[in-house]
Amino acid sequence: MSKKISGAEFPLAKIFSSDFDYVIPSYQRPYAWTTVQAGELFSDLYDFYSKEDRDDTYFLGSIVLIKEEGAPHSEVIDGQQRLTTLTILLSALTHRASGAIRDAFQRYLSEPGNVLENLPQKPRLTLRERDRWFFKQYVQDVALNELLMLDPAQLENESQRNMQANARLFLQRLEAAFGNDVAAATQFGGFLVQRCFLVAVSTPSQQSAFRVFSVLNSRGLDLLPTDIIKSDVIGKVAPAKRDEYNDTWEELEVETGRDGFAEVFAHIRMIHAKDKARRALLEEFRERVISKAVSAESLVSDVIVPYTGAYLIAKHSQYVSTSNAAEINAFLKWLNRIDNSDWLPSAMKFLAQHGSDASYVHWFLIRLERLAAFMHICAYDVNSRIERYAQILTAMENPHSITHPVLTVELSSKEKAEFQAHLRGDVYLMTARRRNYLILRLDSFMTDGAATYDPSILTIEHVLPQTVRDGTEWSMLWPEVIERASWLHKLANLVPLNQRRNSEAKNFDFERKKKAYFVGKKGVSSYVLTTQVLSVVSWTPEVVKRRQEDLLDVLRTAWALN
Repeated sequence: MSKKISGAEFPLAKIFSSDFDYVIPSYQRPYAWTTVQAGELFSDLYDFYSKEDRDDTYFLGSIVLIKEEGAPHSEVIDGQQRLTTLTILLSALTHRASGAIRDAFQRYLSEPGNVLENLPQKPRLTLRERDRWFFKQYVQDVALNELLMLDPAQLENESQRNMQANARLFLQRLEAAFGNDVAAATQFGGFLVQRCFLVAVSTPSQQSAFRVFSVLNSRGLDLLPTDIIKSDVIGKVAPAKRDEYNDTWEELEVETGRDGFAEVFAHIRMIHAKDKARRALLEEFRERVISKAVSAESLVSDVIVPYTGAYLIAKHSQYVSTSNAAEINAFLKWLNRIDNSDWLPSAMKFLAQHGSDASYVHWFLIRLERLAAFMHICAYDVNSRIERYAQILTAMENPHSITHPVLTVELSSKEKAEFQAHLRGDVYLMTARRRNYLILRLDSFMTDGAATYDPSILTIEHVLPQTVRDGTEWSMLWPEVIERASWLHKLANLVPLNQRRNSEAKNFDFERKKKAYFVGKKGVSSYVLTTQVLSVVSWTPEVVKRRQEDLLDVLRTAWALN
C-alpha cells in the first residue's frame, strides 16, 4: 500500500524534471502574483546568491500535490503561484541565453521528450484551461519579445497581464544585475536550479491533499479564508460535478473580486451565527455554516450562490424590476453611504428570500435604511448594531411576506424618540460622517429624488458664524450670547457646500456671505438646503427657529418618526 503523505526537499533541477508533470486543476484561482511578489522573490534570490558563501542553499517553501508514488502526474493543490513565477524567471534566463546554455535552460520549461523512455514532448507545467495556451506560447516557448509587445489592455484577463508584467520585471532585473555578462547570468541560473529547494508534499488522496493545504503556511501571496474554504467545499463535491461547481465558484469570485468574496463569506457567517465574530472567519465559517450544510453541492447552490447574488445587488445598487427599481436602488445607495456594512447581512438574506417581490423589497428597504440611519446618526457601537440586526435575521428564519412582514425592522417608539432627540441636538458636533449623512439625506428628502451627491467635495458650514464680533450685523441680530450658542450647531443653522470657501468669508455679514460663500460659480447652490437660505432676507433667531421646525418636520415625515 502506498504511503498516504510523503514529503521531500528537492532542488529546482529536480522539481522541473521528468519526475513531475504539473497540472493546475480548474478549480484553482487564477495566477495572481503581481510585480510586488515577483520582485520580492527576485530580490531575495539575488541577495542570497550575492553572498560570499556559495555552499548555502535557499528554501523556497513548499508545494502540495495529489500524486501517486512513482508517477509523474502531479495535480497542484498549493504552489501554483511559485511554480508559475519560477517558470517565468527560467524563461527570462532562457531568453537571454543562446546555444547549449539556452537548450539547458529550456529543459526546465518543457519536457523535450524521449521515445525510448516513453516521454512525450510537453510543458513541465500545465496551467488552467483559460491561460494554458497563452502561457505555453509566450512563456514556455520563450517568445518574450512578442509577449512584451502585446497591449496589456487587450489581454484576456488579469492573470495574463500578471504574466506579462512579471516577465518584463525579470528581464529588467537580470539586465540590471548582469548586463551582457553571459557567464555571470549562467552562474546565477546554476544557483537557481541547484541550490534553491522546494519541499514537495505528495499524497494520492485528494482529501488528504486538501487537509495538508489547509494547514500549511505558504510563501507568497497570502491565502484568504475563502481560498481554504474553497478547497474544503469543492473537494467534497462529487467528482463528476466538480468542474461545474468550480466554474460557478470562480465566476462568483470574479464578479465580486477576491476581497469582496471574502466579505460575502463574513456576511454569510453573520446570517447563520447572528452574533459578532469572535474567532477567525475560517474557523467560524466551518463551524457555523459548512457543518450545517446538507452537502457541499447544496452549500454552493443554496447558500453561496444566492447570497453572493444578493450581495452584488445590495453592494452595487443593482436591483432590477419593472416596478420600484429606481426607489429601491436609491435606498441601497444611501445604505452604502453609512460607515459600516453591518446592515448587509439583513439585506442579503431578505433579497435572497424575497428578491422577486419588488413591493416587499421596497417596503423592507425603506425601513432598513431608516434603522441603519438611526444607529449611524445616534452613534451605536458595533456590538449594539449587530445585536439589533440579529433580531431581524432571527425573525427572517420564520415565513414572512408583504402581508405578514418582518416587523423587527421597524423602529420602536423608544428608538424613534431617541432618533428625534439626536436630530434636535447639536448636529455639527457629530462626527463628520454622521453629520454629512444626515444633512445630505435631509437635502435628498427635499428634492424629487433625482439629485446625486459627491461626499468627497462636501463641507458643512454655519450660517450664523461661530465667531461673532462686537459691532457687526451678527451681534445686532443675535445680541444674546446664550441664544447664539444654543442655535449655533443646530440643523437649521447648517448648510452643505460643494467645496471649502475662503475662511475669511465665514464671518461676513449675512447678505455678503450668501453671495461670496454660499453660491457656486453660476450664482446658485447644488443643494436645496443652501438654496433656501439664499432666499432669506435676514438670518434672525425667529427665522432659524422656524426653519428648525420645518426641517425636523421633513425628517419626521420622511422617516415616519411621528
